[in-house]
Amino acid sequence: QESGRIKIKTMTKNNPPVVQGVAVASPYDHNNPSSTNDSQFNGSRGEKQPTRCRDPFFALLFYGQLGAMIACAIIYGPAAYQQYQFQGTSISGDASGYMKLASIVGVVAFVLSGIMLSVMMCIPQFMIKLALFFSLAMWIAYAVLAFMAANVVAGILGIIFVLLTMCYIRAVWSRIPFATANLVTGITAIKSNCGITLVAYFFAVLGVAWYYLWTLVTMGVFVTLYCTDGVCATDTINWGYMFLLLLSFYFTAQVIQNSVHVTVAGTVGTWWYSPEDANCCCSGAIIGATIRTMTTSFGSICFGSLIVAIVQATRALVNMMRQEDNSILLCLADCILSCIESLIEYFNKWAYVYVGLYGYPYLKAGKSVMELFRNRGWDAVIADDLVSNVLFMVSVVVGLVSGVIGWGILTGQQAQWFPTLTQPGDAWVGFFLGFLVGIIICSILMSVIGSAVNTVIVCFAEGPAEFHRNHPTLSQKMRAAWLGAYPGSV
Repeated sequence: QESGRIKIKTMTKNNPPVVQGVAVASPYDHNNPSSTNDSQFNGSRGEKQPTRCRDPFFALLFYGQLGAMIACAIIYGPAAYQQYQFQGTSISGDASGYMKLASIVGVVAFVLSGIMLSVMMCIPQFMIKLALFFSLAMWIAYAVLAFMAANVVAGILGIIFVLLTMCYIRAVWSRIPFATANLVTGITAIKSNCGITLVAYFFAVLGVAWYYLWTLVTMGVFVTLYCTDGVCATDTINWGYMFLLLLSFYFTAQVIQNSVHVTVAGTVGTWWYSPEDANCCCSGAIIGATIRTMTTSFGSICFGSLIVAIVQATRALVNMMRQEDNSILLCLADCILSCIESLIEYFNKWAYVYVGLYGYPYLKAGKSVMELFRNRGWDAVIADDLVSNVLFMVSVVVGLVSGVIGWGILTGQQAQWFPTLTQPGDAWVGFFLGFLVGIIICSILMSVIGSAVNTVIVCFAEGPAEFHRNHPTLSQKMRAAWLGAYPGSV
């Protein structure tokens, strides 16, 4: 290391890189109006794009479907509060009990998510290690349950995944300090701009409101179309209507979650390059990033969200069909869709960092950030996504606790709120509803940390010198962790 300069080698087969760079004037300046034309990505760092709406067609498409759902809520919503029963099942009642249950569980999920956020900030390295063993425990439980159910094939597959997970833990164990350094840096950026968590809570409230609206519309539509004299037929479902409802649900949920991602990316980017503008609870960085998210970058958010939503809605429909006919073709379709969904989500989480940092359109953002990683030789680095394991574990734990609370509420209030749920086994409805609400709310809030860490990785790839100049202590820790994970790279 020399004064004012960070030396970094380029990755070879046996020599991973850090990044090379010299502290220069930051390209990350959303207040500079000098740029009037879209700049081309130079392969090493992004440039602030001119201020104008990106991918506006997809923003209009989102507003159109949201308006349609509001109209459906006005038209079909009242029917959801009628008494009904699904034919061939014990599930019955009206929407009021379910809405009360969802509201209570939603508040509980808020509190639990906030507590888990604080825990992650206090013991990040322990949480990363715990998440790895949590994944191992889940596969062990899967194998045990499969053998208990006399499903030998599933049990053998479970054992295979247990062994693979153990190999994975051993392979990435030496990289945990670097993942911890990323997590600590991301958390520090969030602490310096703690108001961003309020923005996340705002979007989480929107998520709860959307879940309420969507449930109201779905129940209302089904009661109106398929119920006669309070009895709802379940064997004449219109799969076209179901797909549109699912598409709307996932589309809006993805937009809400990705809006948090882009807002956090913009805030952390300012903290990285211009910390004097991002060092308080309600800093200008938070306000500016939120405004860009809801205006000029909103179309790009909707673009990527729609792609994921189409795959998710199709996969959900396939899973519903498998309940009636679990054929090999449907199983293969589910597997293929799952792989496609994972690939798109992987692309999106990096693309949205550049959307938040520089205001690129969706496709250009994804192409540029992938080119950055490829030029740096960081394919292996971004593949070691240890932090996402922590976020997944926390979301599942909050979802399970919320589900248990939902089960308890339904059991205790079954006679008052759910008078037509008379069987003891009907309590699973409360668990399922609680789990769904809990995991959705927690995933939105946990995305604050995940987005911050992803942004840290991108910024470290293109601006390590600025990081060393503005945050020398964190920079030294990250460089030391890097050398521990990739010795001999400097």
